[in-house]
Amino acid sequence: MTETERIQLNVRITKETSAKLDEIVEYYQQGIKLGRIYKGDVLTDIIEKSYEVMNKQKKSNRRY
Repeated sequence: MTETERIQLNVRITKETSAKLDEIVEYYQQGIKLGRIYKGDVLTDIIEKSYEVMNKQKKSNRRY
């Protein structure tokens, strides 16, 4: 999927979860000095990393 192919997700989350996301975005912003970081970018990064971990776990489970 290219950068221009995006969809919009509308989800309901708790205020606590939203506050945690804001804190994560702020953390990413401090670590990356390339301009503004958006919630969508952070969520995409988290999902991509989680997906990689999931696939690694799947592969290691198949070995046994």
